[in-house]
Amino acid sequence: MIKPSHYDDDGYPIQWFRSAIPANTLAVLNGIALDCQRRQVLGPDVEMRFYTYDETNTRIRPKRIMREIRRAGGRALIGFVGVQSNQFPRAVDLAQPFIAGGFQVAIGGFHVSGCLSMLPELPAEIKAIQAQGVTVFAGEAEDQTLDEVLRDAYAGTLKPLYNHMKNLPALEGQPTPLLWRDAVERTEGMRASFDLGRGCPFQCSFCTIINVQGRKSRFRTPDDLERIIRENAALGIEKFFITDDNFARNRDWEVLLERLIHLRENEGFKIKLVIQVDTLCHRIPNFVDKCVRAGVHRVFIGLENINPDNLMAAKKRQNKITEYRLMLQAWRAHGVTTYAGYILGFPGDTKESILRDVEIIKRELPIDLLEFFFLTPLPGSEDHKVLLTKGAWMDADLNKYDLNHRVSHHPKMSDAEWEDAYRAAWHAYYTPGHIETVMRRAAAVRHGRPRVKMRLLVWFYLMYRYEGVHPLEGGIIRRKYRRDRRPGLPIENPIAFHAKYIAGTAYKWFHYARWMFDGNRMYKRIRRDPKHKAYSDLAIAPPSADEMASLAMFNETQGGTAAVAKKQGEDASRARVAKSAGRATVQTEAAE
Repeated sequence: MIKPSHYDDDGYPIQWFRSAIPANTLAVLNGIALDCQRRQVLGPDVEMRFYTYDETNTRIRPKRIMREIRRAGGRALIGFVGVQSNQFPRAVDLAQPFIAGGFQVAIGGFHVSGCLSMLPELPAEIKAIQAQGVTVFAGEAEDQTLDEVLRDAYAGTLKPLYNHMKNLPALEGQPTPLLWRDAVERTEGMRASFDLGRGCPFQCSFCTIINVQGRKSRFRTPDDLERIIRENAALGIEKFFITDDNFARNRDWEVLLERLIHLRENEGFKIKLVIQVDTLCHRIPNFVDKCVRAGVHRVFIGLENINPDNLMAAKKRQNKITEYRLMLQAWRAHGVTTYAGYILGFPGDTKESILRDVEIIKRELPIDLLEFFFLTPLPGSEDHKVLLTKGAWMDADLNKYDLNHRVSHHPKMSDAEWEDAYRAAWHAYYTPGHIETVMRRAAAVRHGRPRVKMRLLVWFYLMYRYEGVHPLEGGIIRRKYRRDRRPGLPIENPIAFHAKYIAGTAYKWFHYARWMFDGNRMYKRIRRDPKHKAYSDLAIAPPSADEMASLAMFNETQGGTAAVAKKQGEDASRARVAKSAGRATVQTEAAE
């Protein structure tokens, strides 16, 4: 099972000594495969062996893998798993030596599944690999659907396509997502991952999840969760990324958190969690408090934009900018580090409006880390289908569909303006001055961990500025191998390659050290300030009754005024209902 990376702008796979994000699909599929092994799906006389490779932290050497398989004997299936659109070209390139060597190859993941779910026919790149004898798997592998693939592979009768898109399995009692310790050790902080739910009821037009995992949510049980924690803890793994797109919409969130709280507070498990939530999670009674008790110390929020008109254009109606400050302050009060995704390139955007909005965010919202993305028509999304139907231009190189490359045109900005706006947004947010502001906000609250936030802020910016990758694709110590370059690009001279690699690494580490030195100096200055606990600014000040009339995010953004008027109308309506209910209660009591 191989989770491929994708190529950087120079044509080398993005790979690290330690990668940042664990490969959840690899963990899920490995767990399913181990269950097949336990159930002896190929019969009691067949020994099954499974190997997992995450290319973001492990070099893939097809010739070596084939030698080891031949030396061991038996039969083999090479599975490229969880392949996203930007990883599809790399998966195809890695598959070529295996195909030439006579090995059975299968490719699955979001690109294949998204195309089957939204397009009238398979696109040319998928038909091309099928013509080479590669099997395509769409959908999820639970409910013993992997059994059929393994049996067919063992018999040498793999089908061109296994389409399970209409089979959305229940998650209760499914095999535990699991990677062995040596694989998890290759991630930063030794963090594993698992999902507790799949599917999403919302309709965001840029999203592929709703079309691949469905709009009906499915969940694991508290017993499933406890089993996941215990099996990983037995390997010394207690830090996790819960990959659910929106954990706050899990109907069983409370019993799941209570199970984690019990494991932490009664049995001594040192669980630490990163979760993803929506912008209304703070409205759920006790949600934030119980998340913190369960071990949540970082939370990713799909903020996406502060312009209501842009959010409506993307059908992200669930985001309400009037709730952003309350939500972010609820997490901040517990010292939780907040990450927010922010999409650039909605129809109403211009470079000027984007940079204005970034400054508003810095001034008025207590976000710690802001991640910028191009609005990208990912295959499997409604946006992609619409543009394809219209015959609009989209970049033919799938390798660029990583959310940090422009792959379509914008109705207002030229291609150069849009790309410049993206670069300028990163530089505008991650200034030394704003990094110090975020640290001061953190130092003013209990458990705020200002030094941790400083390191994350610096790391995020350095990944973008010096490594040329999005922080979500980042890691520790970039690795490059001369002969792994993308086919079609020249293999560099060994002396020139290694000289450039060493010089580039030294240059980057010099700047890393400089930024960290400056950051630590800021931290010490803040800690020495006797009034650091009393620090306040507009973003962390308690919400006031008149802020919707004074804050720029409500008065200078497109649709902000309408959003405020809508909220005020809703508040007035709720007040009338409450008042009416109160009168009815008084009248009833008087009658009694």
